[in-house]
Amino acid sequence: MNTTITIPAQTAGETATVFAGDYLNKLSGETIERECKRKLEAGAKRLIVNFSETEIVNSIGVSILLGVIDAANNAGAEVIFSDVKEETVELFEMLGLTNHVTLN
Repeated sequence: MNTTITIPAQTAGETATVFAGDYLNKLSGETIERECKRKLEAGAKRLIVNFSETEIVNSIGVSILLGVIDAANNAGAEVIFSDVKEETVELFEMLGLTNHVTLN
């Protein structure tokens, strides 16, 4: 069975926004990572990952986010996490992700 997840994304100038969805796990995370890398390859210099719908981020999701941050750094792009719920902010702070991204 081939499950495909569609991740909403939009681009305005050099800013690309990717919406993380309600549960950031392996399947959704890989889709987000592919979409982010596509946006970076298309020239995005600011990558916004919107967590407004995100309730849960598991350990694989965090690992994939680190890959997104690394890809953005290699492309010279800024990463912004927007609309992150407080519990998720605490998780990101504890794991050190907030040292590499801007929270908005």
